[in-house]
Amino acid sequence: MIRVLLVDDHAVMRAGFRMILESAGDITVVGEASTGVEAVAAASDLRPDVICMDVQMPDMDGLEATRRIVGSVQTAVVVVTTFDRDDYLFDALAAGASGFLLKNAGPEELISAVRVAAAGDALLAPEVTRRVIARFASAPGSAGSRPSPDRESTAGGREGGSFPTSRRPAVLSREEAGVGADTPPAVELTDREGEVLQLVAQAMSNAEIAQRLYIGEATVKTHVSNVLQKLGARDRVAAVVYAHRHGLA
Repeated sequence: MIRVLLVDDHAVMRAGFRMILESAGDITVVGEASTGVEAVAAASDLRPDVICMDVQMPDMDGLEATRRIVGSVQTAVVVVTTFDRDDYLFDALAAGASGFLLKNAGPEELISAVRVAAAGDALLAPEVTRRVIARFASAPGSAGSRPSPDRESTAGGREGGSFPTSRRPAVLSREEAGVGADTPPAVELTDREGEVLQLVAQAMSNAEIAQRLYIGEATVKTHVSNVLQKLGARDRVAAVVYAHRHGLA
């Protein structure tokens, strides 16, 4: 069972989420909180697998609560908010959230979001994915600039048996996308890891990638883990940003 903590200052919203999630059969709600302060305490006491976190709450907002929880508890936080605002989106990702979902999402989307987060993956609502990619793909900066056209390689970035060796990878700050400041100046991925990264950037799940590449899902999970480690990426969101920023998607 996936153990979930619901955090929202509206009791009706929490009741609705509980009804939806527990109807899935593999999800149980182990606790509720109505403020950020309560959320931090409940996360420490209950150690849930996933937290569905609202943003605007009394005492402490969901972004600060997420920051404190991710820094102390091994749990995935999915920010679920009514407000489709860029500052909330990017602040949530910087705080360590594994996902960002709008409250107008359907029941199946909420259930899927919890399952994805519990599996260690990251997700973004379709409405905001393009904005995340656009922001980081165009962000200026000496360490994070895109490679010049004359350095672009062919055949999807493969050259000399690595993926990619001819590009100059950006180094994203932890505040931007979860890629550490110690990211190496060149990232060497195998051809298979490069293929997996491309499909991750298309928002494919591990199961979909396995079907596309005719390999086992466990093998895909291993490749994804290796890619994240080599990129120094916190999660799949950071990997997607990296792939789009370097033209690999």
